[in-house]
Amino acid sequence: MATDYDTPRKTDDDLNEDSIEELKARRNEKASGSVDVDEYDANEGLELPGADLSNEELSVRVLPRQADEFTCMSCFLVHHRSQLYSEKNGQPICRDCGA
Repeated sequence: MATDYDTPRKTDDDLNEDSIEELKARRNEKASGSVDVDEYDANEGLELPGADLSNEELSVRVLPRQADEFTCMSCFLVHHRSQLYSEKNGQPICRDCGA
């Protein structure tokens, strides 16, 4: 529903003076439930499982592991050194996996 922001706003006194008929009409307008949605626009960004993505290109910049990071040998995620929980058999373990 379009809103006209140039129309004067009602004050609290004006809102208290609304008639029962106006309030009922507004309630019925809000409860209509019909929404104008273009089906094509709604499905445009939808990806189905098993979709053919062979022609798609990723635009993600991958950085190598930094000097203050480690790779957890349990979950294989790269974490900052502050997330180091312990070392098991000489292999670093993060706090999430060690807890």
